[in-house]
Amino acid sequence: MEITKPTLKFKIIKKEGKIPSYAHEEDAGFDLYSTIAVIIKKGKIQTIPLGIASEIPGGWFVSFRDKSGLAAKFGIHVMAGVVDSGYRGEWLVVLVNLGDNDYSVGKGDKIAQGILQIVPRPKITEVNKLNLSKRGTGGFGSTGKK
Repeated sequence: MEITKPTLKFKIIKKEGKIPSYAHEEDAGFDLYSTIAVIIKKGKIQTIPLGIASEIPGGWFVSFRDKSGLAAKFGIHVMAGVVDSGYRGEWLVVLVNLGDNDYSVGKGDKIAQGILQIVPRPKITEVNKLNLSKRGTGGFGSTGKK
């Protein structure tokens, strides 16, 4: 079975913007680059502009994810990030510094990765009763240490 690759179109809207790119052929995520130099203080949140806008195919969206090295070494995590297919504005990445030290972002640094995903768009309906399951209402550590 042949899979048709969707086309993800980008426009640079600030001179510092850089088109996302894959580091390796097999990578799920493409790298996203900062347009600014900024220090993210420990425990603080910073919104980073990317200087790009996009045209995502209908039925798809892009989610932002951590760069594993930034998360593991420095405690830098993506707080939020979904780009819907109808959005044409500048992409922004919201980062939080959960590390022990301030973190310096340089202009042009890889700060997050984007993953193109399909939108299933399920039918949403309200019901009076949910079917029982083996799990039931267990959550928030219900299967871990007691």
